[in-house]
Amino acid sequence: MTDDPLRDLLIKHLGRIAPDISFDDVDTGADLREEYDIDSMDFMTLITALGKDLSLPMPETDYDQMGSFDDLLAYLHSQSTT
Repeated sequence: MTDDPLRDLLIKHLGRIAPDISFDDVDTGADLREEYDIDSMDFMTLITALGKDLSLPMPETDYDQMGSFDDLLAYLHSQSTT
């Protein structure tokens, strides 16, 4: 757990999608799909779960802002009041 609830939530959901990958072993600035070896369906599952948990619309037009873990976390911070 960190002092950032959005980061913790993102790690939790990524852990459900890619349970065999240790967060400590990934480059948070690299392409999210490559680092976590997730396909487009897994990505959609991640975005849907985050949007639901945060009551946050995450339109497809914003997906280009969610390329890496760091990008997605920054997006969540910019869109959320949490």
